[in-house]
Amino acid sequence: MIQFEHVNFQYADSDAGVTDICLHVRKGECVVLTGPSGNGKTTLIRLVNGLAPAFYMGRFSGRLRIDGKDRSDEPLWERGKTVGSVFQDPGSQFFSSEMPGEVAFSCENYGFPHEKIVLQTDAAIRKFHLEHLRIRPLDVLSSGEKQRTAVASIYALNPPVYVCDEPTANLDGKGIEELREVLQSLKQEGCTLLIAEHRLYWLMDLADRFVYVRDGAVQWERTPEQMRCLPSETLEQLELRAVRQYRSTRLSPPIGIGTPILSLRGLSCKRRNHTIWENLDLAAWSGQIIAITGYNGAGKTTLAKIVAGLERPSKGGIFLHSRKASPAQRRKSCWYSSNDTGAQFFTNSVTEELLLGVSRTEERLEKARNLLKKFGLYPHKDAHPAILSGGQKQRLSIACGLLSGRNILLLDEPTSGLDGGNMRKIASALKEAAAEGKTILVITHDEELIRACCDFCWELSG
Repeated sequence: MIQFEHVNFQYADSDAGVTDICLHVRKGECVVLTGPSGNGKTTLIRLVNGLAPAFYMGRFSGRLRIDGKDRSDEPLWERGKTVGSVFQDPGSQFFSSEMPGEVAFSCENYGFPHEKIVLQTDAAIRKFHLEHLRIRPLDVLSSGEKQRTAVASIYALNPPVYVCDEPTANLDGKGIEELREVLQSLKQEGCTLLIAEHRLYWLMDLADRFVYVRDGAVQWERTPEQMRCLPSETLEQLELRAVRQYRSTRLSPPIGIGTPILSLRGLSCKRRNHTIWENLDLAAWSGQIIAITGYNGAGKTTLAKIVAGLERPSKGGIFLHSRKASPAQRRKSCWYSSNDTGAQFFTNSVTEELLLGVSRTEERLEKARNLLKKFGLYPHKDAHPAILSGGQKQRLSIACGLLSGRNILLLDEPTSGLDGGNMRKIASALKEAAAEGKTILVITHDEELIRACCDFCWELSG
């Protein structure tokens, strides 16, 4: 169904790309692309769905066949009939404000008759159990519901090939299981699946092959059985995530001795007459790393923004060192690293961003250099933050927090979309910061990260 024959692609604005790719994906097969971030997996996805070189311009050579046809010079609109795409952030591919309109969009875009649009839209909504969401705006859906809507909008068009780029990066355990069931159903119907992913455990019973991509080339292929036999030391060397699912981490709620650095007392949040959560109490002490978990939509990000002084609660108080703190005071003491880093950077280079608002002592400059090297950002120290990959932006945001001098760090999904190697680097850096006395609250669904560095776990149930 998909044939790469000595394919080369180099982006016009960088040295990144892929080299001499020879890869065949059979009809009805599920193939998983894995490997370290920034080594070519997303580029292969873009070549299949046509975004490279039509949108991401660069030099292409070789031959790419899809469903037996050479697609090297095919227009992007024509490719969309054959290949459907599911992105890490499904909201980035939505065109409508409501779910039925979004599912219908692809059929409308290709000029299907009205009766066929209605028939295929309704069938897709039923297929993915979205009937109860018909009247809800897309922007209030959970991450898992948005992913199912994105798949349904493609299913309505009925393409033979689906490509997914980090589809579980922002999903909780329930959302991942729902997505796995959706993809399993598509595979049973004979669809071909090509998935770029770092989280591997949920794919072990779905994938036919795992393809390891590094340095812009295919290094090897393995079956799920062969992947299960890889020792943990080898997985770490390859910068891969675990191939077995960890049981939910059982850590106690945070406890400590003396005056807590941060206290939430009777905190409640209501938006548009909807109570997100109420009467929350939490205390955090110096040197602690606390995981804040809970299902998608429970209000974890809202809580982090309120603690950081970026939003206001409906009721209750937030205390720093046992003194009630205003939003302005909290903004001076807390660093908030958003999961969406797109609007978080303000300068023209990675180095300038890291040093923004801090005194440039020799000690601080040396720490900045060490952080850039530790997080694999030193080669990009003069680059504009906008051209970094999603994972690189996340690491830059966390590095800015570690260098900010603020004692409370609030990190929202810091390892979503990160490979195993970078996840472990983040965990190590957080433990070092905690040893220096910082208090770190990590909003995460990442059980591997929790096991690697968190001392306590606090579940927000909404």
